[in-house]
Amino acid sequence: MNTLPVPTPQPNPSIQSNDVSVQVRGLNYFFGKGDLRKQALYDINLDLHRGQIVIMTGPSGSGKTTLLTLIGALRSVEQGSLQVLGRELHGLGQRQRVEVRRNIGFIFQAHNLFASLTAAQNVEMAVELTGGLRQKRQRAVEMLTRVGLADRVDYKPANLSGGQKQRVAIARALVNHPQLILADEPTAALDRKSGRDVVTIMQQLAKEENCTILMVTHDNRILDVADRIINLVDGHLESDESPQQFADAHAIKALDGSMFVM
Repeated sequence: MNTLPVPTPQPNPSIQSNDVSVQVRGLNYFFGKGDLRKQALYDINLDLHRGQIVIMTGPSGSGKTTLLTLIGALRSVEQGSLQVLGRELHGLGQRQRVEVRRNIGFIFQAHNLFASLTAAQNVEMAVELTGGLRQKRQRAVEMLTRVGLADRVDYKPANLSGGQKQRVAIARALVNHPQLILADEPTAALDRKSGRDVVTIMQQLAKEENCTILMVTHDNRILDVADRIINLVDGHLESDESPQQFADAHAIKALDGSMFVM
């Protein structure tokens, strides 16, 4: 039986708007092959705008991290259109996706710092990727100062608290001034105060740098920092709401800076 080929998505001129960092249209994603092939994402349509913090929620296994890694050019786009910072990712090879990733900052639950390097040296490594060797120390110290670690720039991770390590990871993600930040459970391993401090810093820097932050989290404690909350369930984008609309729909108490519900 002959099957029709899946058409290659054509770039949408609207993505050239300076207001849009990410545009997703008709995105599907599958794991496995043959009888083991299983669909993980279904017809995702989404726009992420500059200067916004967007939180993505949903049950475990709903496809949140899969979507995040697709947007981050860590996986190949198979079906649909995914445009990031003006570039269509569908059909890109490994080397081209590496180029896209140079313009994205990544923050993960595990800070992934090198234990043998100081805070400044960990941040400097990100600067080196862009060839800024002469200014790497200055740029690293400036960004660490902005996240409140001016007095810890020469400390190694073993001598930093969990919250301080995550601040170093944020500094590393932001030091090259990316237009897009992707964060996967950045507060999951932190206590109440450290988690609040980390997302407050991210919120401030998003506005100052006019960058987009997409954050995956199960942590209801930080929902109030978002401009939008998108909810992914079984691979489907179920809702796209303001924080208060999300709270009302999910019977979460009123959102404010002191709201920490586990």
